[in-house]
Amino acid sequence: MEEREKIVELFYKQKETLDNFLERDAISKEQYDISLNGLITKMGITNEELDRIVTKRLVLRKWRIEDAPSMFKYASDPAVGIPCGWPAHKDIEESKRIINMFINHPYCYAICLKEDIDHPIGCIELNLKTSLCRSEDECELGYWLGKPYWGNGYVPEASKALLKYGFEVLGYNVIWCCYHDGNNKSKRVQEKIGFEYQRTDDNYVVVQLNTVRIAHVSLLTKERWLNLNS
Repeated sequence: MEEREKIVELFYKQKETLDNFLERDAISKEQYDISLNGLITKMGITNEELDRIVTKRLVLRKWRIEDAPSMFKYASDPAVGIPCGWPAHKDIEESKRIINMFINHPYCYAICLKEDIDHPIGCIELNLKTSLCRSEDECELGYWLGKPYWGNGYVPEASKALLKYGFEVLGYNVIWCCYHDGNNKSKRVQEKIGFEYQRTDDNYVVVQLNTVRIAHVSLLTKERWLNLNS
């Protein structure tokens, strides 16, 4: 691991300690803010480094244009995109265009292994404006993961962290999610992280593939999330 990443990892470990103190009311919000700002200044943490979500095995960070080869490596596989509703990337230039779009999405993150933060293995996002969202306090969770990393529990791990961020920091009260008929991997992920089935749409238009599919829609409320994590 490069020296800078070691510093950032240490920052997030110390931030986690502060977060735990705050959750247990061991320190006040004012003390928390002072301590956190002190850490940021002392360690020289940049805005890009600060805008990360760190889990036991993963780092969720903002996409960079230099991530295009990594994105293309996995997004060029039809087994990754087609079940999610988008076509396989044809070349690295297409991946660059997608990354440029993702950069403008405030809560879209590259999924990276802690030991290799420079090479994303997937993507996860809280999308604020979709057909499922009915009000300003709702958003939709979406994700994909490179095929070599399936079956390791990375998507549930990343999703739990992003849900926590969405409910606790961003203030959402409802988060939606859906999967297309036959995508049982995504179904299991949603069940593992607490989503509850709501309805089936037999005529769900998949614009990017110019087709119609059956989609199964689920949601997770903040109230249910709090109960599951109490």
